[in-house]
Amino acid sequence: MPSLEDRADFEKADKGFMGSLSQTKITDASGRVVWDLDAYTFLTAKCPDTANPSLWRQSQLTAKHGLYQVTDGLFQVRGFDLSNISFIEGDRGVIVVDPLLSVEPAAAALALYREHRGDRPVTAVIYTHSHADHFGGVRGVVDQGEEVPVIAPAGFLEHAVSENVYAGTAMNRRSIFMYGAELPRNPTGQIGAGLGQTTSTGTISLIAPTLTITETGQQEVIDGVRIVFQLTPGTEAPAEMNFFLPDRRALCMAENATHNLHNVLTLRGALVRDPRVWARYLTEAIELFSGESDVLFASHHWPTWGTRELTEFLSQQRDLYAYLHDQTLRMLNQGYTGTEIAEMIQMPPALEQAWHTHGYYGSVSHNVKAIYQRYMGWFDGNPAHLWELPPEESAKKHVECMGGIDGVLSKARTAVEAGEWRWAAQILNYAVFADPDESAARELLAEVYDHLGYGSENGTWRNFYLQGAAELRGRKPENTLDSATPDVVSALSLGQVFDSIAIRVNGPRAWDTRLTIDWKLTDLDEEIRLILANGVLTQTRSRAGAPADLTVTLTKPQLLGLMASQSSDGIQMDGDRQALETLIRLLDDGDRDFDIVTP
Repeated sequence: MPSLEDRADFEKADKGFMGSLSQTKITDASGRVVWDLDAYTFLTAKCPDTANPSLWRQSQLTAKHGLYQVTDGLFQVRGFDLSNISFIEGDRGVIVVDPLLSVEPAAAALALYREHRGDRPVTAVIYTHSHADHFGGVRGVVDQGEEVPVIAPAGFLEHAVSENVYAGTAMNRRSIFMYGAELPRNPTGQIGAGLGQTTSTGTISLIAPTLTITETGQQEVIDGVRIVFQLTPGTEAPAEMNFFLPDRRALCMAENATHNLHNVLTLRGALVRDPRVWARYLTEAIELFSGESDVLFASHHWPTWGTRELTEFLSQQRDLYAYLHDQTLRMLNQGYTGTEIAEMIQMPPALEQAWHTHGYYGSVSHNVKAIYQRYMGWFDGNPAHLWELPPEESAKKHVECMGGIDGVLSKARTAVEAGEWRWAAQILNYAVFADPDESAARELLAEVYDHLGYGSENGTWRNFYLQGAAELRGRKPENTLDSATPDVVSALSLGQVFDSIAIRVNGPRAWDTRLTIDWKLTDLDEEIRLILANGVLTQTRSRAGAPADLTVTLTKPQLLGLMASQSSDGIQMDGDRQALETLIRLLDDGDRDFDIVTP
C-alpha cells in the first residue's frame, strides 16, 4: 500500500476550488433534508480505531464539496451527491453533464455554478450512462416544459428504466446496506462508500433523450462545443459512453475510470459486468484520446491533469480489470472455484502501490467471484452444492451438530478470542437463522459485524456489516427508497410496462386461470394481446385463435394509472370486465422491507 503521508491526491482534489454553499442543508419542497454538506466534518480528525486508515483517507477526499474549475470553460460541483455534476460552457449557455441522483442537489449545484459564473441558461444535458445517479436530478437543471437537447448513449432509456422497475424493490432494499443510508455519520457509523459519500434522498426524475449516440467517433457540436463520443456498452453500465472535448483537450471517462476499483457486480444487485470489454474500451480511450488530452475528469472523484499522468492512470485502470479477468479465468480453468480464487489471487505490486486501484467500492474478492459467476454461473460443480438445504433449515441442522445454541456461542467466542472473525460470523449466522429470537447470538454476531466493518478498506463492505449489526440490534429502518418514480415509469415502453406486470403474477395462484385481454393504445397506435396461461403472462401482437375475453381501449397514461391505482376513468372496455379484475387480483406487490440478516 502507498504511504498514508502521500498528499498528492489531496492537492488534486482541492485544485480549482471556487467555493461551496453557505447553506449546508439541501431540502425538498416539504423541508426534509435530502443532503447535508456538514454530515462528514468529523472526517477532518485523525483516523480512529473504528475505521480502516485507507478508507478514512478516501472518505476525506470524497467528502470535499463545492464548485471546482477543471480547465477553461469546464467546471464540476463535487460532494453534493454520490456522483459529480459537470458544466461545459458554450456559446449561449452551459451544457450539464450527469445531473446527480435527485432534483434538489442538482438544482443547488446549478445555483452554486451560476453564483460564480453568471446566470447562464442550460443549453443541453448529457447522460454518460444509465445509472440513476447520472440522470435522476435532471429536472433540477431543466424546468418543466423547457426543451433542450438531451444526449445519451444507445440503449440508455431501456436500461435506465428497466433496472429501476424490474428488480427495483430488491435493489433499493439492498442499497440501504450498500450505501449505509440509515447509519449515523460518525467514526463508528457510515464514513463513505468509496465512490462517493452516499446517495441523496431527494426526488428522482427523468427526461427522455432526444439525441442518441450510436457509434464511437460520432461528433456533435452542441452550443458551439465540439464533442467526440466513444461508446462503451457493457462496461460499468450496459449503456455508457466517454467523450472528448478536443478544443479544451479534456477527456470525460464517465464512470469507466475513477479513483478506485469499481464493481464487476455491485452488491446491491445488477447484471454482471464484463471486465474484458471494460479493459478493451480503456485501451481504445488511450489510443483515441489520451495523447490529445491535458486533463481527465469523470462523474465521480477528482480529475487527473497532465498527458503523461492521465495516460498512466488509464493504463493502470485498464490493467486492473484485465488482470482480474485473465487471472480468474486462468485459475478457474485449473479447477478452482470463485471463492477459492478470491482467496488465492495476488495483485501486481505496481497496481497495489497506486491509490486509485484500491477496492474502496468494488473489491478484489467480490469482483473475482462475479467474474466466475459470469462465466460459470452459481454452481461450482460440486454435487454437494447442487441441491443444498435452504438457509433456515440448514442453519438448524448446523446448530444441532454443534451442540445447540450454547455450543455455537461457545465456539464463536473461542473464534473471536483467536481473531477468527469470518468464522465467528459464519457460525453465528447459523445460530441467528436457527433461532432469530436468541438475543445472545444476535448481539455477538452484531459485535462481530462491527469489528469486520471497522477493519474494511471497502466502503460498501463496511456499510453492509454495520447495517447488518444495526438490524440485529433491532434498528431496522423503513425503506422509503423508490426508484420507480413517475418520470421513470412513464418512460417505460409498452412492452416494458407489460413485462413489469408479468413479473408480479403469482404463478401458483394463476396455474388454473386462462384469460386473454387485448389492449389498444390510442396515443401510441399500438395493439398488444396479453394471454395468461400456466401462470405466465405472455405478450403477442398476433390476434390468431379465439377472440379476447376483454378489449381495453385507452392511452398509455391511463394504462399506468390503471396499474397504479386500478382507476378506470375514461377507459373503454368491451367484453368481460371480470377478466381484468381477475388479472389484477393475481398480482403480488414486492416487499420493500424484507429481512436480510434474519430469516
